[in-house]
Amino acid sequence: MLAVQLTGIEEMALVEMNKPERSRDDEVLVRVKSVGVCGSDIHYYSEGQIGTQVVAYPFVVGHECSGVVESCGPAVKGLVPGDLVVIDPSVHCGECDQCRAGRPHTCRNNRFLGCPGQLEGCLKEYVVMPSFCCYPVTGRLDADEAALVEPLSIGVYAVRQAALGREARCAIFGAGPIGLSVLMKLRADGMEEITVVEPLSYRLEKALEVGAAYGVNPAEEQLIRKVSDRIPGLLDAVFEASGEQQAVTHALELLKPGGKLILIGIPPSARFTFDMDLMRRKEITVINIRRQNHCVEEAIELVASGKIRVKQMVTHYFQLRKTPVAFDMVAGYRDNVIKAMIFL
Repeated sequence: MLAVQLTGIEEMALVEMNKPERSRDDEVLVRVKSVGVCGSDIHYYSEGQIGTQVVAYPFVVGHECSGVVESCGPAVKGLVPGDLVVIDPSVHCGECDQCRAGRPHTCRNNRFLGCPGQLEGCLKEYVVMPSFCCYPVTGRLDADEAALVEPLSIGVYAVRQAALGREARCAIFGAGPIGLSVLMKLRADGMEEITVVEPLSYRLEKALEVGAAYGVNPAEEQLIRKVSDRIPGLLDAVFEASGEQQAVTHALELLKPGGKLILIGIPPSARFTFDMDLMRRKEITVINIRRQNHCVEEAIELVASGKIRVKQMVTHYFQLRKTPVAFDMVAGYRDNVIKAMIFL
């Protein structure tokens, strides 16, 4: 089968690999149909690591994917060959304290697609996954929508964790795929007072198209003044989806006392610094988002029902052999890219 491997910093190669085989009775062989290029993939591409997760070359990345079931193990139920499936890239053990506590996303023995030291990713023609990671969506979603369920489910989880009422006033820093996923979920929940902060004008335009009430370009406008003039009491919550230190700094200024800072973005250095004097005096609650937890089915329903048009974020499509071009484009924010999809 064909696959695309990372071979060095900002280097990729199309290679021939052995087709994977099922080794357990509960596993499914899936022919990959669509893969989304994620920001975490770009960290591995550009920096070779995310925190302590360091790429050992060559390595296949990619975790946002859908595919068609080719074969099933004898213990698999609810799936048959030919099913289009959403793939949850997180393989949890089901036995550790985290899994037993209903937190499979922080499983002590978690193996994640495209994560160094865990599982090779889905930028290849076939993957083998446990059946519990595969959600059938034939006739309900197309392959691209199915692949986009993964980033959308992170937005769903972030909004769930924030636990905001419809009247809450919030902001999203960053209008990339995750920021837009948060925005789509907030709008689906009926929230209207949503400000999006984004320095790339084309992404800000997309956020307004998706449903943001107000947009601010911090590269061109006085962010603090603009938002505080519009909302004198300041914000109930800020979703940080850019991974930028300045966004965190500004968020603390814009949050009202008792506000919530929801951290989703991954900083390049794997570190943020906080004005603890300001955080303490305002008693800001900080909520970290680790992927998603029990949100895949809700994300599927939101797309299938038409409440969320997840393909609004897609701007580019590439064949598998053109994956290096896609990664280079996304890493460099070229050609007004927001979400690039690889089709097989």
